[in-house]
Amino acid sequence: MVPTKRVGVIGFPVEHSLSPIMHNAAFKALGMDDWQYDAMSIPPDILRLGLREPRDHGYIGINVTVPHKEAIMEYVRPDEKARAIGAVNTVDFRSNIGTNTDADGFINDLRAHDVSIAGERVLVLGAGGAARAAVYGLAGAGAEVAIVNRTPSRAEALVRHLHASAGIDGLRLMTLDEAAGWGMTLIVNCTSVGLHPQVDQSPWSQNLPFPAGRTVYDMVYRPATTALMRQCLAHDGRAIGGLGMLARQGAISFELWTGVAPPIDLMQRVLQDALESAHKD
Repeated sequence: MVPTKRVGVIGFPVEHSLSPIMHNAAFKALGMDDWQYDAMSIPPDILRLGLREPRDHGYIGINVTVPHKEAIMEYVRPDEKARAIGAVNTVDFRSNIGTNTDADGFINDLRAHDVSIAGERVLVLGAGGAARAAVYGLAGAGAEVAIVNRTPSRAEALVRHLHASAGIDGLRLMTLDEAAGWGMTLIVNCTSVGLHPQVDQSPWSQNLPFPAGRTVYDMVYRPATTALMRQCLAHDGRAIGGLGMLARQGAISFELWTGVAPPIDLMQRVLQDALESAHKD
């Protein structure tokens, strides 16, 4: 059957995106043979024109990845969540509404792993777009959040942004030395430190004792076990990689476009298989 309902992802570059594998596997498993998910490379300098292609050719919606998540807000109608986070990663062309599924994908994966959030102290490493989504989700779920970033001014800007956009107060700014003795139960890495191929790097300094018995959630999912996760495991902690967040944020987009809940376990499994295959190559 020739696909009649199309969705996809835009970015630059976008060739290495795992989203097509994940979504098309879900379409196949559900017998949705008239749906297809594509990857479309659009350079930043032609984003506005590039958006016309999928929109004018009948695409129902798109995911948005780097470097377009912030710039695209000018060309769609960002909903409350996207405005609060300051980025759009999902667009429904039927309404031209842009939303952000990263925060919910993250929180949903924490809950799927039975990680306590409400009332807990959570340390967020980083102050970019991923950190904004994480802090937004954590604060909304009732956590007490502290932020550590190599450039303090960026962390201060994050706090100001979420106060202005979402009315979030009570966020703490710390150095890593201060955070080490804060007594958090969860550490969330929202930086790219440790991402392949820099697999031996960690955002937690080797010169600073790692707190024992903590949970680490590393948004990096390649490699499957990062240097930060190894530090955590070596100190009797629990370490969770970011693959589940990737699947769960995608699942929210999938259901938004189709009205059908996708098989998240299958989506995670094909993502894992794809990463393992790429590692062998």
